[in-house]
Amino acid sequence: MKFTIQRDQLMDSVQDVMKAISSRTTIPILTGMKVEATEYGVKLTGSDSDVSIESFIPKEEDGIVYVENIRPGSIVLQAKYFPDIVRKLPQQTVELEVDDHLNVSIRSGSAEFHLNGQDAEEYPQLPQLKTEQSFEVPIDLLKDLIRQTVFAVSTSETRPILTGVNMMVENEDLYFVATDSHRLASRKIPMQDQIQNMSFQNVVIPGKSLTELNKILDDSQETIEISVTENQILFRTQHLYFLSRLLDGNYPETSRLIPDQSKTIMQIDTKELLQSIDRASLLAKENRNSVVKLTTKSDNHIEISSNSPEVGKVVEEVTSESLEGEELKISFSAKYMMDALKVIDTEKVNIQFTGAMRPFLIRPIDNDQILQLILPVRTY
Repeated sequence: MKFTIQRDQLMDSVQDVMKAISSRTTIPILTGMKVEATEYGVKLTGSDSDVSIESFIPKEEDGIVYVENIRPGSIVLQAKYFPDIVRKLPQQTVELEVDDHLNVSIRSGSAEFHLNGQDAEEYPQLPQLKTEQSFEVPIDLLKDLIRQTVFAVSTSETRPILTGVNMMVENEDLYFVATDSHRLASRKIPMQDQIQNMSFQNVVIPGKSLTELNKILDDSQETIEISVTENQILFRTQHLYFLSRLLDGNYPETSRLIPDQSKTIMQIDTKELLQSIDRASLLAKENRNSVVKLTTKSDNHIEISSNSPEVGKVVEEVTSESLEGEELKISFSAKYMMDALKVIDTEKVNIQFTGAMRPFLIRPIDNDQILQLILPVRTY
């Protein structure tokens, strides 16, 4: 095998597939990266058997040549060393050559590296998903779906199903929902005709997989194809193939958690509230969740405060756009509240409370697609 390739293109692909390679895998060859050259270009593959990523560098695209002098073949390279070598090569082009004894030469300018490769025949075949269950969404919309939900997955393995994001289809809408049982983040997008024949109603994608996918995808208007089978999900763009296993088990029925009535409703500037809670949490670092208290006052004023007996206290008044309903004193985790407000991209939010000990809802004004729910904290 032999080819000459543009270093920047190679580096981008190497960094993408590295996200699937783990040094802790039980299958030794999976600590390596598979490199495959064909007449069409070069394909890199990484996998830890939970997530598999393939990145393709075309021989030529839009009149720009990325790979030349190709002699087809394949090899598995040591992922521990290969990325660093590529990153530090002196020239813009890299020549990679493999001899009959799996010895790999990497040349660039006056630098030459020799690595021992492994036989690519021993690398497990990635399942090629053949499924009718496919639909497409714009990449930037998928990135929003992930960003606005994945932060709320559980980090504890006691209930593994909660470490994932629930993707479900309901009445022509596609939902992403995540909860760690103290908070919930939900985002839906209307899909109209795209998902009419979907037999999957409900799958749970590991939060870690979505976080990595989000890092790899560039913001673009292009679409990404999503395919679902019984235990795997595939995200595919023109040059990327991202396969993840799905989590086993049933996701809890989250719609029950959402209160259908509210006793106190507040409209407030998103950024102002976020910054005020951020300041209040400065003195509440002692307890893990930084508990902050919100108290409604007269004339649309609310008070944000925090008190740590051994540190001190902070009090700040914020004016809301409107405030209706019963008076309220409620305490909550500053971190959860800040996480929720950060992913809402509108200037104003609507917060609906149903009492001091009931979950409350945060929604952007005039947008029912995003919903954040937070459980209050008992402070007495």
